Amino acid sequence: MIRAVAIVVALVAACSAPTLIPDLARAEEYERAGRNDEALAEYVRAQTSCRRIENKQRRRVICSGAYLHRAELLDRMGKKREAAAAYEAVPAALPGDKPSDAEATYRAGKLHLKLGDDKRAYTLLWRTITDYPNEAFAADALKIILRDGRRRNPRQLYKVLWDLFAVTKKTRIGDNVLYTMAQIAEKDFGDRRRALQHYDELAKRYRKSGLYDDALWHGARLARALSDSKGAARRLRKLLATREVARGVGSYFSIWLDNAQLRLGIVLRDDLKDIRGAVEAFRDLPKLYPASVLRDDALFELAVAWQDADDRAKACHTLAKLKKDWPDSKYELHRAPTLRRKLGCK
Repeated sequence: MIRAVAIVVALVAACSAPTLIPDLARAEEYERAGRNDEALAEYVRAQTSCRRIENKQRRRVICSGAYLHRAELLDRMGKKREAAAAYEAVPAALPGDKPSDAEATYRAGKLHLKLGDDKRAYTLLWRTITDYPNEAFAADALKIILRDGRRRNPRQLYKVLWDLFAVTKKTRIGDNVLYTMAQIAEKDFGDRRRALQHYDELAKRYRKSGLYDDALWHGARLARALSDSKGAARRLRKLLATREVARGVGSYFSIWLDNAQLRLGIVLRDDLKDIRGAVEAFRDLPKLYPASVLRDDALFELAVAWQDADDRAKACHTLAKLKKDWPDSKYELHRAPTLRRKLGCK
């Protein structure tokens, strides 16, 4: 027990923020007090004094703060061009500090885009992606390029992304590039099959990606739209299988899980005529996702499934439960009463 406590204390100490050097501490104090010009001067001093820190990790963190915080302050003061220049200076000042260099390059590009310096903005945003593909800001840069590039020339953007994927497929940005290409293919080209191919490749290549569940959800949606209901059901089941994986510490449940559970039941019932499987899917939704807002949807769709199975008693019983448990449900406005009358429920 004592050993365990000692380990925890050691971990906390290791993860604690490093003590600020006097120049940086004064800069942050002045900034909190609204003495911005004095804060800027202290940040400049800190950029020099931080280099005398012997510990390499502490020197990196403190110097990064001195450069990035000064640029942030210039931005908040409305000095956009000065802020952009301050950000652009970071990679040369802190060579090898990829997290800080990626953030600075991204923020400089974003500022230049706001200032109307499109050419410079795109140069910096693309540099964030190509030079720092394993940093989080690469994905942020890609989102801006997607939003702006689709408005300008989506076909040209798609071609550039295709070439980019060839060199980034083994990096952390690869899944984002595929996802972006899928969005362009569907929304800008109207090419569902190509979009589906990109989503499927993402799900195959990047099982641990934060976009894995999104790819399966959209892949199922597109497969059904392309009359491949069996493929849609297969993708939905893969998505639902992530629920078991997410039971581990530090994991999360996908936002698509309850939607996928409901959609699977509908696909099984309406497309594949698998009433037994549909009933099971609808029944499982409130059990597996007790906080879901789709619980009343599952009850109504279950009633329809029983109707399709020619089991009037179970359909009416399900509709009665819907009215009792969800009297304010949207289904009680029209669809549920209509189905009750059609079935002749009491």
